[in-house]
Amino acid sequence: MKKNDLEKDSVRRVKIDDSADGQRLDNFLMARLKGVPKSRIYKLVRGGEVRINGGRAEVSYRLQLGDEVRIPPVRMAAPVITPATHLPQGGIRLVPHILYRDDALIVLNKPAGMAVHGGSGISRGVIEQMRLELPECRYMELVHRLDRETSGVLMIALKRRALVGLHAAMRDGKIEKRYLTLVAGKWPNPTQHVKLPLHKRVDDNGEKRVTVRDDGQSAHTIFRRQQVYADFTLLEAELKTGRTHQIRVHTSHLGFPIAGDDKYGNFELNRQLVKQGLKRMFLHAAKLVFDHPITGEKMLVEAPLPTELATFLDTLAKHAQAI
Repeated sequence: MKKNDLEKDSVRRVKIDDSADGQRLDNFLMARLKGVPKSRIYKLVRGGEVRINGGRAEVSYRLQLGDEVRIPPVRMAAPVITPATHLPQGGIRLVPHILYRDDALIVLNKPAGMAVHGGSGISRGVIEQMRLELPECRYMELVHRLDRETSGVLMIALKRRALVGLHAAMRDGKIEKRYLTLVAGKWPNPTQHVKLPLHKRVDDNGEKRVTVRDDGQSAHTIFRRQQVYADFTLLEAELKTGRTHQIRVHTSHLGFPIAGDDKYGNFELNRQLVKQGLKRMFLHAAKLVFDHPITGEKMLVEAPLPTELATFLDTLAKHAQAI
């Protein structure tokens, strides 16, 4: 469909509520002037066309509750509408996957195979899809991330205050994150603290690669053995830090690659596992424990193991009984 120009020919005056309290002016405008270049937005502010409570402001100004923002008419491209606007690739709607929701946050059980953000050839990720499905939510931002092939609990803030509070809790180590993962081999210890520094780089193909390196960032994972099978071990992994690919690299470096991991795993083993029914990486964000950022209430949100992973564990258990 060909894009058309859309003229917004009237001034908008927006009253700041708690969804934008504390947000920078430039970020606030970019969220409301989709398709307008950042340079154009800066020019509008510096030229005095955007005003706060009737006066000029800097792009770095942090909005306050009750401020009135004057947004001038701006020419921008009209959005392209297609019949599948509300469906991501694969036709999965995300609202049915919500585990918890109130007016401050959503906790979602993210399906495997969905990126949290669009980009790099992905037209729409989890956050873009959720904004389409819940247009009534004026503010919506990811609190943290999960790898595309990882399923499980993912937090989305519906208020800026909630986002800021949860980010502070994460920095202070006050959010408990626990994953379930299946690794190749027999993990030796019931409980094992792994503290191996991780170095992140981007390879020639533009993909993130992480390795254990002495000059890397500190990374700490606590592994707890859950179940031992003939050739695999089910582990619970508690993240004490949140580095990119942390669980995947820690297990792989120790000689216990995650089943189905196409980046750090055993590729020959993965091909065999596909034939046995495991067609994805066995890594699932199973549990979050945190204090609610607004009420302070202690929260525990759990995501059940996806059917395809639970079924594969059943297959391993039956195979062990048959031996």
